[in-house]
Amino acid sequence: MSEVFAMPTGKVRFYDDEKGFGFITTDDGQDVFLHATALPAGTEGLKAGTRVDFGVADGKRGLQALAVRVLDAPVSLAKRNRMKPDDMAIVVEDLVKLLDKVGGDLRHGHYPNAGQGKKVAAILRKVADELDA
Repeated sequence: MSEVFAMPTGKVRFYDDEKGFGFITTDDGQDVFLHATALPAGTEGLKAGTRVDFGVADGKRGLQALAVRVLDAPVSLAKRNRMKPDDMAIVVEDLVKLLDKVGGDLRHGHYPNAGQGKKVAAILRKVADELDA
């Protein structure tokens, strides 16, 4: 009779796309090395807190994850605190009006003054963060 073993589960502690590795903390608190080759094809932007299950092997430097499967990604705090779409539509419409004015000034050879330029840049960053959450 063969035994059935449950695959270990845990959360990604950190993962660096550029370096191609990171670590998983198992539900029982062990650290497991995670290499890009253990991830499903096309997996990018793996975030800390993502729940995964995986096979595990005892490598030269300790436990190493094999055949990782993403169970669920954490909902970012920014995403949970996003504006309602109707409210965001008003902000975007106001931003378009503001940028039209800045564009008109630029067409007439005038950059915004330093204070106005900083305000416009801050608004653009905030709207970008809200859309990218």
